[in-house]
Amino acid sequence: MQAGLMFEVRIHGRGGQGVVTAADLLALAAFEEDRFAQSFPSFGSERTGAPVVAYCRLDERTIRTREPVVSPNALVVIDPTLVHQVDLFSGLAADGYVLINSSRTFEELGLATLFGRFRRDHLLTAPASEIAQRHTGRSIPNAALLGGFAAMTAEVSLDAVGMAIRDRFSGQPPVAERNVAAATEVYHYVLRVMATRVEKAMLGASTD
Repeated sequence: MQAGLMFEVRIHGRGGQGVVTAADLLALAAFEEDRFAQSFPSFGSERTGAPVVAYCRLDERTIRTREPVVSPNALVVIDPTLVHQVDLFSGLAADGYVLINSSRTFEELGLATLFGRFRRDHLLTAPASEIAQRHTGRSIPNAALLGGFAAMTAEVSLDAVGMAIRDRFSGQPPVAERNVAAATEVYHYVLRVMATRVEKAMLGASTD
């Protein structure tokens, strides 16, 4: 967490995948930790299958801007089929984070060129749909991906994500707990991937 600095997130997916809900949950998680937050969707079609974008801002102070996020600190991509259809990475900060819902690597997704533009350790994929399917019976990964976001950026805690999910689904406790379980698994998945990368980097450095 970067104290005193606004952190801006852009979430990409398709209609019916809970893109707007993901942004709302992320904002609610920030509220749970006594931070200021703002979430809103882009204007345009939200019909099932159409590309949808939602935005979220997190800060320690009151957020006054209401403009769309054009220079995000992080991208969350719910639908990996968008990676070659939409300019997802436009405006992303050089040290920005990218979390893509996929069991494939960046190389397998045809995104290896991003390694030269952004920090490689900030580019991750996670099989959130598969994890969500296992826990909830539905391959809607929006809540699960927020666990990965928490692990990757440390902008919100896993506990805050869990509280946000429980608040959002307060009338459906079993649904809430299944989504919390999915978010928790993605959180630990991302932590393992990050730890493995650090170990490999240290081994590489020791053999130089």
